[in-house]
Amino acid sequence: MPVTAFLVEDNKVIRDNLIPAIESLSAARVEGVAETADDAVAWLISHDGHWDVAVVDLFLRKGSGLNVVERCRDREPHQRVVVLSNYATPEMRRQALLLGADAVFDKSTETDALIDFLETLNGPP
Repeated sequence: MPVTAFLVEDNKVIRDNLIPAIESLSAARVEGVAETADDAVAWLISHDGHWDVAVVDLFLRKGSGLNVVERCRDREPHQRVVVLSNYATPEMRRQALLLGADAVFDKSTETDALIDFLETLNGPP
């Protein structure tokens, strides 16, 4: 069953490379994108219960990915939130996990691990 993904990433070059990689290497399909924290939260709320995984960058054009992660705390049991950032320091990883992220991946070294994580998801029940 396809996994509905939502990507929160403000860098167009990264989006343009990441979306085809996600869609060709995993069962996930990117159904929406946002460049700001406010746009991300609005999309997630308007699609409540109808997304499976949110892939969130920490530094956005406006706002913080950490705020997006925190706003997803009350998600459905099948929904996952992961952080994908160039700034995946031990402290940022700790903070993201405390705010409710299921996993944190470094953009430059752990993209394969993100794809592996997405492959473990089955979509909604």
